[in-house]
Amino acid sequence: MSEQLQQLQFQLNGINRQLLHLLNEQARTADEIVRIKEKQGISEADPIGVQQMVNELTSHNPGPIDNDTVMYLFTEIFRSKMKKNTKNERKLLVSRHHKSEDTIIRVKHAEFGGASHVMIAGPCSIESRDQLLTVAAALKNAGVTVLRGGAFKPRTSPYDFQGLGVEGLKIMKEVADEVGMVTISEIMSPSQIDTAARYVDIFQIGARNMQNFDLLKAVGQTGLPILLKRGLSATLEEFILAAEYILYNGNDRVMLIERGIRTFEKWTRNTLDISAVPLLKQETHLPVLVDVSHSTGRKDILLSCAKAVLAAGADGVMVEVHPNPQSARSDAKQQINIDEFHTFWKGLRDSGFF
Repeated sequence: MSEQLQQLQFQLNGINRQLLHLLNEQARTADEIVRIKEKQGISEADPIGVQQMVNELTSHNPGPIDNDTVMYLFTEIFRSKMKKNTKNERKLLVSRHHKSEDTIIRVKHAEFGGASHVMIAGPCSIESRDQLLTVAAALKNAGVTVLRGGAFKPRTSPYDFQGLGVEGLKIMKEVADEVGMVTISEIMSPSQIDTAARYVDIFQIGARNMQNFDLLKAVGQTGLPILLKRGLSATLEEFILAAEYILYNGNDRVMLIERGIRTFEKWTRNTLDISAVPLLKQETHLPVLVDVSHSTGRKDILLSCAKAVLAAGADGVMVEVHPNPQSARSDAKQQINIDEFHTFWKGLRDSGFF
């Protein structure tokens, strides 16, 4: 390489370093402009005036770079800066950036997201007082404190059992008061909130309603604990944004529950996304639970899957229990009977999870 070429290369490297220094200085100045405008309450889509600055540059362009190239280069620089500002500003209420410590939700004598794991159990559907009391009494005697049971049942077919409705909620409250348990039941529309609040401790938002935004906004205004299930085909981003609707409307008592997602796999009812547990725990401060019944649809792998999700960091599990699953009016194949629950429960306790 000739001496002249070496000098030019050295000169070019120096110019590049100067450009880099100036670009960083420009970024710091733009940040300061945005900060001052925000402090003054000035809200603009373009707080640093990209178009005005680009026009100013091209009006003083001495060449040889043509104006179109100047406009393109500086517009991209300014746009990248705006994207960075937008990304930094969007700190979701559910995120660890907003709140670094874990959220712990206390409902009567139950605690979700704390040092101990939580077991939630009960029938898929409330069918009668005797049915629910039989299950609840057995669960309470085993040390389980949280009872689940569906009164409003969103079913794929309109011909399937749709639940007992308000009568089911009344049964749940009577039974829970008798045995002393915290209750969880699903609501499907904002119109059910006031009625359900008289009978249920925790509202469940089911998978099919995860993006029922009117419902999410409505429960966000209640201040009541919410158990939000992941949608059938929802991404994790869609899941946490659904939770964000609830927090944005004023209610931070939200728990997330993975219940399996729809894939091409046929050996299980759904596909249990175990990776969702550590990811949700990492990205959000909310309690994370797993419904092992819906995610697998199989009794023979419930214990293994429950151990796996608890080992992955889940705050608790949900399982469906029925006195006589064969006669159940919904989810007969995946519900376990009381003896099977005791075996399942012992397996988890013997493994040190409870």
